[in-house]
Amino acid sequence: MAESWAFFVHLAITLIPLFIGASFVVGLAQEYVPPEKVERELQGYDEGAGNVMAAGFGAVTPFCSCSTVPVLGGLLQAGAPLGLSFSFLLASPMVNEIAVVLLLGTFGFEVALWYVVTTVVAAIVGGIVIGRLGLADDVKDIQLNDETSQPVATDGGTVECCAPSPETQTTHREHFETAAREARTFFIDTLPYLILGMTIGALVHSVVPVGILQAVLGPQNPLAVPLAALFGAPIYVSMSAMLPIAGALHEQGIAIGTVLAFIVGGAGVSIPNLILLNKLFKRRLLLIYAGTVVATGVVVGLSFNAFLG
Repeated sequence: MAESWAFFVHLAITLIPLFIGASFVVGLAQEYVPPEKVERELQGYDEGAGNVMAAGFGAVTPFCSCSTVPVLGGLLQAGAPLGLSFSFLLASPMVNEIAVVLLLGTFGFEVALWYVVTTVVAAIVGGIVIGRLGLADDVKDIQLNDETSQPVATDGGTVECCAPSPETQTTHREHFETAAREARTFFIDTLPYLILGMTIGALVHSVVPVGILQAVLGPQNPLAVPLAALFGAPIYVSMSAMLPIAGALHEQGIAIGTVLAFIVGGAGVSIPNLILLNKLFKRRLLLIYAGTVVATGVVVGLSFNAFLG
């Protein structure tokens, strides 16, 4: 038990200060790059450059599913190519400020850098491939609620999401003050998930036998990477909870690529995310999305194990 507590304290000292700083960066990003601005910017692009821009916006905007899905619905209703929209959708949950900062604190600069590069490239390529498969008919007819700009599926369901705030003329000082308030709120709201992740990570580090972890996720199991990508989905709560668990797995000798596959699969195929996307996608497209995320996790995992393992 003492070892679990020591590892929990180690995670807390490492991650909480980084998390506080990342929370302020998230607040600034939400102030300067709100969802409705992303939607407007992306509507003017086609395949190729549009996929690059969409993946870039997905990476730098700290949107959760409740914001990502309405932006996605707006893009599709406005006639944006499905592949471009998919690049945004793929990048958004896997890459954000919280993920990058916590990856830096947990695994160091090299891993964080190559994680961002590989996931963004995967989002670009994945979007281009999806765009060429002729799947436009697998998108449900979308209407936008004029009052909230939230997607409404014609199957009678509505996407329960936070409505975008109207744009107003504000000074940089007001943006920073608002970002600081939002950062405080975001930190308080998300801290329980970070603590949960650190607690689970401490237990994994000190209680779960190393032999079991190695048998399932170790290098002797040829299916370790795809299993990790699949295991992440049902236990995903938030990126702030996943990364301490991932750090504990790596401390127990699990290869870095296998750990990152766990993160990618969990972030992209989380149950809440799939529930929201079910309002926009028919079943085949939803399965293709989930398969694309798992495939991305596998490719990222195998690449990291080959070059950084």
